[in-house]
Amino acid sequence: MKIAVNTRLLIRNKLEGIGWFTYETLRRITKSHPEVSFYFIFDRKPDPSFLFGQNVTPVIISPQARHPILFVIWFEWSVMRVLKRIKPDLFLSPDGYLSLSTGTPSLAVMHDLNFEHFPEDLPWLVRLYYRYFFPRFARKARRIATVSNFSKEDIIKQYKVEPAKIDVVYNGANEMFKPLSDDIIAKTRQKFTDGHPYFLFVGSLHPRKNLARLFQAFDLFRSNNNIEIKLLVAGEKKWWTAPIRKAYEEMIHKDEIIFCGRLNSSDLHHVTASALAITYVSYFEGFGIPIIEAYRCGVPVITSNITSMPEVAGDAALLCDPYDIASIAAAMERIASDCDLRNDLIKKGLERANSFTWDGAAERLWASILKAIEDKKAKR
Repeated sequence: MKIAVNTRLLIRNKLEGIGWFTYETLRRITKSHPEVSFYFIFDRKPDPSFLFGQNVTPVIISPQARHPILFVIWFEWSVMRVLKRIKPDLFLSPDGYLSLSTGTPSLAVMHDLNFEHFPEDLPWLVRLYYRYFFPRFARKARRIATVSNFSKEDIIKQYKVEPAKIDVVYNGANEMFKPLSDDIIAKTRQKFTDGHPYFLFVGSLHPRKNLARLFQAFDLFRSNNNIEIKLLVAGEKKWWTAPIRKAYEEMIHKDEIIFCGRLNSSDLHHVTASALAITYVSYFEGFGIPIIEAYRCGVPVITSNITSMPEVAGDAALLCDPYDIASIAAAMERIASDCDLRNDLIKKGLERANSFTWDGAAERLWASILKAIEDKKAKR
């Protein structure tokens, strides 16, 4: 059996949500199935650590696909030519992008359709590409995998896809995320917040992450509570939009926010496990990996009561209305003032984390792969 995989998001030290999904699932699948030949298709020279075994062959094609025009060239010309040469049984695309110009059966992993609901959050050309191509990818795919039941229902509704064609493959969280000793927590807080407890936001500073309201809610919380608690923001200012900037500049307590940028894996683990709570109040998510990372670390979670987040959080988090600043601030106040609540959420979170593992994700994705290949044989 031969499987070609779009691995353009496997970039050393630059793995984000979909990149981590790609890395964690493929690392397990390739090792569990040495009888299968995998062809990893990169748009640049890959780091050797991404070639997980002797059954993985790297294929490097140009151009580097980081712009909508280059997406079209890479998938519709370069990928098409590779697939024609390799003749794989399946083309797996963990980021959902497919090649419409190939006859190779395809499995697309569509993590969410945020661009259909909030197109204004994206540059116009990126928005145009997504909204033109993704409905066609959904029709083209032999099967679709996605990361939550919420996203499955959204794909069904938006693209009129048959439910039986979609498999739910929940994300996991890296095994390095685990509770820390009091000593390491104290050292981490000293390093990042001068020893103060803090709420933590982790992720790209994208509009849908709701940073503007998070800043306003934290400002309200600090104004109502004379408690030395900081807000630590871990992520690149890639999408530092005018509304986010305005909300920050108008804060009374802006000096209590600490921006630490993108962190390496060890520091990210330490700041997560040392937080008073994670504040993850996006207004749209297909899953929300930081929720599970916090659970694994024994850290309470404040998250949104909409889209996929209640599904992932279960009863182990404080849910709030992401559009209501007072609701977010009230959740912060409850975490800061109620030790019993924190302990209860920590206990439930550690239990909830067991439901979301990368081993489970890899097994479910492999099952989806086999279904796609069986569907191919059935249609001959």
